Amino acid sequence: MAELLFETYGIPSVAFGIDAAFSYKYNQQHGVCDKDGLALCPGFTTTHVIPFVDGEPIYKGCSRTNIGGFHVTDYLKQLLSLKYPHHIQRLTWEKVEDLKMEHCYIASDYASEARLFQKGTKEAEDKTRCWQLDWTPPPVEEPPSEEEIARKAAIKERQGQRLREMAEAKRSSRINELDNELRGLEFLLKQLGQVEEDKIPSFLKETGYVSKQEIEASVLKVTHSLRKAKGEPKGEPAEVEEKTDSSGNEKYPLVGVPDNMLTPEQLKEKKRQLFLKTTSDGRQRAKQKRFEEELERERKNKLDEEKRLENPELYLEQTRAKYKEISEKVEQRKRLKTNGNHSNGNNTSGGVGRGERLNAAQRERMRLLTTAAFDRGKGEDTFGAKDEDWQLYKLMSKDKDDDDEGPDEDEAELARISSRLQEIDPTFVPKLDLGPAQPTAEMPRFRPLTKEDFQILLGVERFRCPEILLHPCLVGIHQAGLDEMAGASIRRLPSTDKDLESRLTSSIFLTGGSCLYPGLTERLEAGIQMIRPSGSPIKVVRALDPILDAWRGAATQAASLQFPQQTFSRMDYYEKGEDWLRRYQFRYTI
Repeated sequence: MAELLFETYGIPSVAFGIDAAFSYKYNQQHGVCDKDGLALCPGFTTTHVIPFVDGEPIYKGCSRTNIGGFHVTDYLKQLLSLKYPHHIQRLTWEKVEDLKMEHCYIASDYASEARLFQKGTKEAEDKTRCWQLDWTPPPVEEPPSEEEIARKAAIKERQGQRLREMAEAKRSSRINELDNELRGLEFLLKQLGQVEEDKIPSFLKETGYVSKQEIEASVLKVTHSLRKAKGEPKGEPAEVEEKTDSSGNEKYPLVGVPDNMLTPEQLKEKKRQLFLKTTSDGRQRAKQKRFEEELERERKNKLDEEKRLENPELYLEQTRAKYKEISEKVEQRKRLKTNGNHSNGNNTSGGVGRGERLNAAQRERMRLLTTAAFDRGKGEDTFGAKDEDWQLYKLMSKDKDDDDEGPDEDEAELARISSRLQEIDPTFVPKLDLGPAQPTAEMPRFRPLTKEDFQILLGVERFRCPEILLHPCLVGIHQAGLDEMAGASIRRLPSTDKDLESRLTSSIFLTGGSCLYPGLTERLEAGIQMIRPSGSPIKVVRALDPILDAWRGAATQAASLQFPQQTFSRMDYYEKGEDWLRRYQFRYTI
């Protein structure tokens, strides 16, 4: 510091002093403390204890710990950030410093105070402080008036009427288009009946059709679409199937002819007709099956409606019980598919092997693949060279597990009952289908933010943070506290004067910004009394202004006539060097 001040800035002289000593001498002048005493100065990053004898500091008896107001503020900031992570941007260093100086205090008994807050008593609630952050309540929507409801209903009705009119116009246009198309096809069939046999191919080529059967199929399709657009009941699938069967021989004339009676070109045409016939028959069977399922569903709904009208309450109870039974059955089946069908109840962790997760058909496929891969030796890979190799794919395509393919009757019935319960029971909420590998869980509920969500409560933090001045080990600094430092400084002084210790403890002086916590004076008196003999006089006083008294004492010292003799000039620095500066001590003459 001296080298920087003298060589860089060229100042004429400088004096070095200790803030705690300046504050002690200033308050001694005002009668706050005696000539003999202890000055305790918890500063920003360090804490010092300096004994004074006959008004002079005894530096050999000083004590220091690396704990101060910085550590208290940092500890409070960490605790609040962990407690309120969503408001960490609001917890700036300056704001936490203000909260510390405004709300923190020293507990007379730390353990009992902590138990008080742990129990959550009324006294603990009274000691809790609340910091309300900026919060704007959401606007409260007033319920619409009857006039507003009626106006919205009228607008909705007009919009619905407009949509119905547009749908009716579109439906009429569609009916006219289909009607014209049907007339054109019928007229085309009538003309085709009047055309000579040898001119039929050229006539069909002009119309864009291949055969008469294609025109008749188009007529059936357009007729079906027209009846659907008019809202007329559909024709029975059986009737359509009969018509299809009656024209099947005409559409596929080569299907029933033996292969030895056909030319190579006709054999190709026969294969094509056979494929088309098989596809058409499959569609007809699927349509017939859907029609039967629809009839069965309507029959069950009709029976359910009759039961409901007879006894609504009993019907509702039975339907709920049936829904619960089937849903549990479906969930059990899904769990078995997920965890394996060979679980014996010993697997409580839910983890299963690959073999347990596979069903019977999948295990058979794995066996075939393993056989094909490892049973052919280590020679050249010739798989596919023989026709029997391709039989492996036919075996793999066979599905022997009926549970994985095809519609599940229980799930279909569960969907029907769920739809039925939604119609008759407004309080019914169907279960969500979360998939076979996920357990049924309740969806998280979100609530709007309230005023309490923007509050930061200071409870146990009020006395927990400044407690580190007396117990630095709470933040991992294994050093002595304020009361132990006072005892250590007393023990370091020479023991020639028997009454010196009593005079020192009779004037324990507190200065520095970190001594402003309420309760610190009483806590120090109790702590020092525990390390002193019984009956020893203990008196702890606080500076008139713990923050500015050090500056006032230094200003008073600088204004005195003896101050120029206490300074260290630039000439002394160049002549005597740094070694003399190390032995320099300022003499406080206030």
